[in-house]
Amino acid sequence: MRHITRSLLAAALLLAPGAPLRAQTAADPSGHWAGAIHVPPFNGAGSREVGIEIDLARTATGDVAGTFSQPAQRVKGLPLSNVALDGKTVTFELKATSGGGQFRGTLADAAKMSGEFVTTEGGYTIPFDLVRTGDAQIAPAPTSAAVGKELEGTWNGSIEANGKVERLVLRVVNQSDGTAAATIVDLDGSNVEIPVAVTQNASKVVIDIVTVGASYAALLNGGTELVGTWAQGPISLPLTFKRVAQ
Repeated sequence: MRHITRSLLAAALLLAPGAPLRAQTAADPSGHWAGAIHVPPFNGAGSREVGIEIDLARTATGDVAGTFSQPAQRVKGLPLSNVALDGKTVTFELKATSGGGQFRGTLADAAKMSGEFVTTEGGYTIPFDLVRTGDAQIAPAPTSAAVGKELEGTWNGSIEANGKVERLVLRVVNQSDGTAAATIVDLDGSNVEIPVAVTQNASKVVIDIVTVGASYAALLNGGTELVGTWAQGPISLPLTFKRVAQ
């Protein structure tokens, strides 16, 4: 899943003389933010703008959750990790073996954010700017029709791309409301659970990973393995999942 993310990546306190120390009021970063990471010239390549979109929203517990999108790479709604707010400073992490990193931005006002993106690989510091264009657009996790017992459970597989093997874990579970929920995790990549949609028609199984513009079509073989193909953009790779013993 290296291609999934290959495209990639202090609060100020003003005191009047003699004024008592007071905690800075936290700003609200909620919203849909669009902008770019400004990549400087590097290794003979010219400077470039990497268009990104960030969605931040308050959770029911008052914390802030977020997602990352990169339309040019068909990445949409990839969950962010370690989202935190300190005054007017917001930090969040894009976990990925390639292209991931830590964002640290300052809210200039309700509509502008700028800061630095520090890459996981190499520790390069790159500036970014975002503009709030509206409300957060965090889609709910996909739901699916209930699946057969033979598909429920945890499945391990691996995929090879660019000479690197990445271990994947697929989990499928039927819920009490008659639907099924499924996630996929790249243990050697982001190691973040990505909600996916699953469709079963007898032995035929299709999994849609909308977040990264990918799909997996497979045949369920005796309830012990899924044998199929991972498709993402122009890439098509064989992928077999084997059931983990309960």
